[in-house]
Amino acid sequence: MKKLTLLMSCILIYTATMAQMINSTLTIFSEEGHKFYLILNGTRMNDKPETNIRLQNLTQPYYNCKVIFDDKALGEVSKNYLPVTEAGSQTQSADVTYKIKSDKNGKQVLRFFSATPVVVTATPVIPSDVVVYNYGTTVPVVQTTVTETTTTTAGGNGANVGVNMGGMGVNMNVNINDPNYTQHTTTTTTYTTTTTSSTPPPPAQQIEGPCAHPMTNPDYQSAKASINSISFDDTKLKTAKNVAASNCLYANQIADICRLFSFDESKLDFAKYAYAYCYDQKNYFKVTDVFQFDSSKEELMRYTQR
Repeated sequence: MKKLTLLMSCILIYTATMAQMINSTLTIFSEEGHKFYLILNGTRMNDKPETNIRLQNLTQPYYNCKVIFDDKALGEVSKNYLPVTEAGSQTQSADVTYKIKSDKNGKQVLRFFSATPVVVTATPVIPSDVVVYNYGTTVPVVQTTVTETTTTTAGGNGANVGVNMGGMGVNMNVNINDPNYTQHTTTTTTYTTTTTSSTPPPPAQQIEGPCAHPMTNPDYQSAKASINSISFDDTKLKTAKNVAASNCLYANQIADICRLFSFDESKLDFAKYAYAYCYDQKNYFKVTDVFQFDSSKEELMRYTQR
């Protein structure tokens, strides 16, 4: 027992030490400009799809990463144990960049692009098209833009001559060439600091399964119409399950699809299956309203409370 306690203490001390040492940055961008959602260790980083995302304050050497494209035809890209430290080290911070690109078969893949050591005293200049988040914190992100302005002033000897002839005044500016002619150049550097929102919006609910963001309403209405066009419950049920498995559905959307079936048996079958693909499982009580018999309602409640 003492050995086990000692081992656990060592692990905790090692983990805490690594967390203090590592402060890495991860940038992921789409080479072809495809917008995507980024999931890191099961948490969605962005509330709307972006093409270039930068995450700061990463304290672990590895993260499980998933990219879900806004264009569902592109599918998803997953990579477990994505390293965010210097090569060959689990404790040295790094500014790591990965890019999303098409492989030779046209499939989207995640590839290493570059890695540089983190310079603590340096203020990074971040392009304006990069969306920045401080991972796990609410500290505002500061972006600095450097602007240089050069002003050239010519110097030399000159004379201003005024002549009055018969009531007519004439003014003349005369420049005289001189070997002592001088030219003054002044360079002004301006630092513009912009504070942006940096809190990663959490998912509505953390659940196990493929659910990351809900199906859009146009896609849902199209899928619902396709299911409703099928005459027999068996075929309708298979199609509905395929839709649920490929998308995240709200509880009220699942209830609406259940109402397309003629019998409680089919409704219950689909309601059980779709539970794993529900975006807001806390609202699943809404689905029980679709059943005619109390026994079906009770069976679904027992299923969801397991």
